[in-house]
Amino acid sequence: MRGFATEPNRAAGRRRTRGAAGAVATAALLLPLLGAAPSGDEPSAQGLQQAFASAAAEYRVPQSVLLGVSYLQSRWDTHAGAPSVTGGYGPMHLTDARTALASAPHHSEGTEDPRGDSARPPLHPEAALPDTADLPARLRTLPEAAELTGLGAERLRSDPAANVAGGAALLAAAQKELGEPLSDDPADWYGAVARFSGADDTATASAYANDVFELIRAGGERTTDSGQRVALAARPGLEPDTGQLARTGLRRSSNAGTECPASVSCEWIPAPYEQFGDGDYGNHDLANRPASPSIDYIVVHDTEGAWEGVLKMVQDPTYVSWHYSLRSTDGHIAQHVKAKDVAWHAGNWFVNAKSIGLEHEGFLANPDSWYTEAMYRSSARLVKYLAVKYDVPLDRQHILGHDNVPGPTASTVAGMHTDPGPYWDWAHYFQLLGRPFQPSAGPNGGLVTIRPDYAANRPVFTGCATAGRPCATHGSSAVRLYSDHDENSALITDIGRGRTPTKGVNDISSRVSTGQQYAVADRWGDWTAIWYLGQKAWFRNPPKEPTAVPAKGLVVTPKEGLESVPVYGRAYPEKEAYPAGVPAQSVSPLQYRLPAGQKYVVGDRVPGQYYYAVAFDAASHQVVTGTDLYYEIQFGHRVAFVRAADVQLLPSAG
Repeated sequence: MRGFATEPNRAAGRRRTRGAAGAVATAALLLPLLGAAPSGDEPSAQGLQQAFASAAAEYRVPQSVLLGVSYLQSRWDTHAGAPSVTGGYGPMHLTDARTALASAPHHSEGTEDPRGDSARPPLHPEAALPDTADLPARLRTLPEAAELTGLGAERLRSDPAANVAGGAALLAAAQKELGEPLSDDPADWYGAVARFSGADDTATASAYANDVFELIRAGGERTTDSGQRVALAARPGLEPDTGQLARTGLRRSSNAGTECPASVSCEWIPAPYEQFGDGDYGNHDLANRPASPSIDYIVVHDTEGAWEGVLKMVQDPTYVSWHYSLRSTDGHIAQHVKAKDVAWHAGNWFVNAKSIGLEHEGFLANPDSWYTEAMYRSSARLVKYLAVKYDVPLDRQHILGHDNVPGPTASTVAGMHTDPGPYWDWAHYFQLLGRPFQPSAGPNGGLVTIRPDYAANRPVFTGCATAGRPCATHGSSAVRLYSDHDENSALITDIGRGRTPTKGVNDISSRVSTGQQYAVADRWGDWTAIWYLGQKAWFRNPPKEPTAVPAKGLVVTPKEGLESVPVYGRAYPEKEAYPAGVPAQSVSPLQYRLPAGQKYVVGDRVPGQYYYAVAFDAASHQVVTGTDLYYEIQFGHRVAFVRAADVQLLPSAG
């Protein structure tokens, strides 16, 4: 694949050969999450492990099936009784979603223009939410479990053992409905597992069931969020009866027409490309990617809304678009825009023109509204497939959160979106991508990769439910930055936001995120300083509980004799590169400077480029490429660009 910081060669138009590694990455199932567990009888234990054993015995469901299903839903976590993004509770993710669907449309919030192209009038779309009176069956499994078990709904929400029993009862009921025996052999339960997914089509249900049985074959163990050790014994030779799928009564479906790997369930629900009104059209632009422009980024969003509403919005020509949506309950994917075309999602036209946007069903400011393992896995499979297909490096300067996308101009910086936020588990996500964040230098390396322990790292955030009030305590991917090696010192200020920094859940001015890399500026006891937004920023990094690991790579610093250099939110070509008929776009710097003596990690070297597409007729679309080259850098929480002519490229120390 194209190099990370060791070979930033995009300007020359070269691409490195993927070779065998790409084929392996495409074929591999993503199971690096569980510690190894021995084959043989499943271990007995107290607490949650005993709850699985008891429920399995009472409802005559193989314990391995119960454990496999639960892991795919919740990784055996209880979340202290809090609901998931779709109103799912407990280790079995029993759903009762009536109170989980009220939300504001994601791209209707704030001041960000999702298209992010200053050549066109700003786009601030509004969309109506659908009526949620009639919930699909997948969002109301908890009431059904209450009927089957005789246990109260509140107990099923809050008591992990009762929740496990409810899941076992649902699996047993599905097995009986299929006319299958309550067998001790997990191979006989493929159809029931497929039905448990809540999917209404065979492709989604089979993808879900295949994951569960792959987990059972691999086995493993894990310490849950309540501190309990749960184990699943490996059954490496297990081959389920997949023929049961035909008897589930689910509608037949396939991935036909989509750009998805065979290992996920995917359907084509197109975003409209049509004209409406005088010069208005929506809700994306046709292009010829990756031939021109190239595809360099994948952007992770959360929807701030539920599945049905998200699908309604993306099919509205007056709204905006993204390439894929991912459903929380079962990891099902809908594709809306072909990868060759440009969706309007990231708020920065340079990034939009070169990216693929993924919307995940979820809510940034609700820390307890957790994402399911099924969705994390499905998303990682999709990203891995796209990364191989389009030669996108699997690192945090190319796999971006929406909160890492820079404002294209100084006036837009403060209004940029901040999803998926501090509760998205980047470490787990990159484990699934097969690129865990590991040390790559000695203890005094010149760079660090941010890598706190997600579960143990619990910074205080405010404003999730009420402005200024603390959010629920929760694990996080984020690490807070201070102006000195003291938690009582001032938070780092982001001049682009134009306000005093806070601990607000949407205030990214003084925090870094798992997987991001920065140059080390200083060290003091348990503290490490990095260069960040032109400042020396400190974070706690004690050796016994590190929040970052040493790294190496390439950095940029101003050329000798320059006191500072401008920083850009987009890498546009110089004025002379624009042909007749294409208005030259301003190469306008952001309000930041990169001072002499400071260093910033390089993600890529790219040519200045602008995709001109301001009309419905694609015949007028053009890609303008200049001779100016830029380096993409990790400048603050967001990435940014500097002109290659302004800086020198150096290897980091260590």
